[in-house]
Amino acid sequence: MKVSFIGLGVMGFPMAGHLVKAGHDVTVYNRTESKAEAWAEKFKGEYKSTPKLAVQDSSIVFICVGNDADLKEVMSGEEGVLAGTKPGCVIVDHTTTSADIARELSSVCLAKGLSFIDAPVSGGQAGAENGQLTVMAGGNSESFTKVEPVIKSFAKFTKLMGESGAGQLTKMVNQICIAGVVQGIAEGLHFARSAGLNGVDVVEAISKGAAGSWQMDNRHETMWKGEYDFGFAVDWMRKDLGIALDEARRNGSQLPLTALVDQFYSEVQALGGQRWDTSSLLARLEAFR
Repeated sequence: MKVSFIGLGVMGFPMAGHLVKAGHDVTVYNRTESKAEAWAEKFKGEYKSTPKLAVQDSSIVFICVGNDADLKEVMSGEEGVLAGTKPGCVIVDHTTTSADIARELSSVCLAKGLSFIDAPVSGGQAGAENGQLTVMAGGNSESFTKVEPVIKSFAKFTKLMGESGAGQLTKMVNQICIAGVVQGIAEGLHFARSAGLNGVDVVEAISKGAAGSWQMDNRHETMWKGEYDFGFAVDWMRKDLGIALDEARRNGSQLPLTALVDQFYSEVQALGGQRWDTSSLLARLEAFR
């Protein structure tokens, strides 16, 4: 199938590569053209200088950019995605955004004879590189059925959660849960160090029981060593938590732990950890010992 991929960051670069490996004809666009050139050289694909040119004749357009503003930028204008797509095309947005913009763009696309699926992902950089992402989607079921087999090129699990915006709302739940879990692990390791225990040994003992989690299995050793230069950045987590907290104010949800952990992440940023992995909540605790 002829498809396009817009946005070649740490997630989009390998995701677009998996589409090529699955046999699809892929054309890409990236704001920094040198990255698009590097992608084309690595995967023997094609890149274009504008989103409009990249999406022409494609049946599916995948997008993975930074935030609401970035998504609007690549979608709109004379050189945007909407200017180049043909009727019947399905646009699949893997960016983590607000539910509002997903609904807005879905309406715009519908008026142009297009379909829009909000499809944020979970699994981080490693999940993207290994083709093991989880995709939570919102939109029309017929359109989702069309794109699901292609999404599986880079995902281990996909599910339609409801109408437009439901994918983004589900991703908010994902980030809310992660924030609490990582804070708990950070406090546990901080306590272990203060008590004179070996944190790695402690995790080996407790991770096989009720305390176990993906975050514990995959992050405890680097947390114990104070290594945070990988994975999902604090800046991006704060963006995601901000979206969730904004939505909570609208729907009346009470998210006291999420708000607290968001504040803790602001303190990590103040320590210079804007690009540290989200597990760096431990660094904050260690800094205030």
